[in-house]
Amino acid sequence: MLEPKKVKHRKQHRRRGMFSGRAQRGYTLAFGSVGLKVMKNGEITARQIEAARRAMTRSVARGGKIWIRVFPDISVTKKAAEVPMGSGKGNPEYWGRVVKAGTILFEMDGLSEEAAREALRLAGHKLPMKTKVVTRLGH
Repeated sequence: MLEPKKVKHRKQHRRRGMFSGRAQRGYTLAFGSVGLKVMKNGEITARQIEAARRAMTRSVARGGKIWIRVFPDISVTKKAAEVPMGSGKGNPEYWGRVVKAGTILFEMDGLSEEAAREALRLAGHKLPMKTKVVTRLGH
């Protein structure tokens, strides 16, 4: 699974204001000819990215090239169940990334468009938000 090798601060603020608006970068295809675009704002975890990547890889039987355009670099903390208020922030539980509407999550190339579309559709089912398969104009 994806996670940073080293971070300056183990615990971070939740960035609650980041869940609004559209993506200002990373919203066009940069590497492949077919991509998976997020249609709603939300948070995606390293486990969800890995599940989607596995679904894509299995679907194409190790053919073509896959690019992962997001990296889960925000540590999300949780406190144990039934812990009283106070006594500080919880321990880091998993790594995540806030994604805005329009962000490209995955890109593929080196396959027929139908095969790539099907692989990305399967990957989209593993994610917690609505997604859409997009293609590069002129392909």
